[in-house]
Amino acid sequence: MTLWTRGAGAAVVLLAVTGCTVDSTGSTGPDEPTGTSASGGSGQSAGGAALAAVDSLVVKGRAPRTGYDRDRFGSPWADTDSNGCGTRDDILKRDLKDVKFSDGDCEVGSGTLDPDPYTNEDVTFVRGRSQVDIDHVVALSDAWQKGAQQWDPSKRIALANDPLNLLAVDAGTNRSKSDGDTATWLPPNKAYRCTYVAGQVAVKKKYGLWVTEAEKAAMERVLAGCPGQKLPSGGSPTTAPERFHAD
Repeated sequence: MTLWTRGAGAAVVLLAVTGCTVDSTGSTGPDEPTGTSASGGSGQSAGGAALAAVDSLVVKGRAPRTGYDRDRFGSPWADTDSNGCGTRDDILKRDLKDVKFSDGDCEVGSGTLDPDPYTNEDVTFVRGRSQVDIDHVVALSDAWQKGAQQWDPSKRIALANDPLNLLAVDAGTNRSKSDGDTATWLPPNKAYRCTYVAGQVAVKKKYGLWVTEAEKAAMERVLAGCPGQKLPSGGSPTTAPERFHAD
């Protein structure tokens, strides 16, 4: 959150706990994805303010987790964009630097998160070693409890593989997040929090997922510190091709 005071015609900015800084372009995270992948990319900007978009989200209580299973969102990393590569490799290619392939130009063998957006530390990726995860910015379990349990399986598959909702991050930090929402977990890297929360708002708005009262308040608290933060857009369609199925 940012508090503004005025004196002698000048604005004085007092930065509070979010750690965000105001940027006229709306990008406050040092490593907001700006490239596009074969999956459709996730660094586009809709041009609107993320803070204003929070008001468009429906507020409801969290539904029970009953019935949640990862299989309800289809096979992990399905090639929903039909480019011949799984979604996980698409995101690794998009987010890593110095990428080297194990096989052809699809299976990523190594690379570097330079830096990891959640910790602002460099993290080396080597295939088969779990130092880098692909995070669902809006966790699938969280989505299940806020609308996704009512969806057609095709929409759940689309959410699980949408580049707008995916980010390569430090594995240990990602696992500490679990299925947390904005009210219960934020990246340790305070400079990335505005970008992160804007991403959650964008995904929930795109897919029609609701938020709890505490979650909405937390989103507003973070984004009030960076009122110029843009709402990201893009990604893939909200329904997967008919050939994909989920339980």
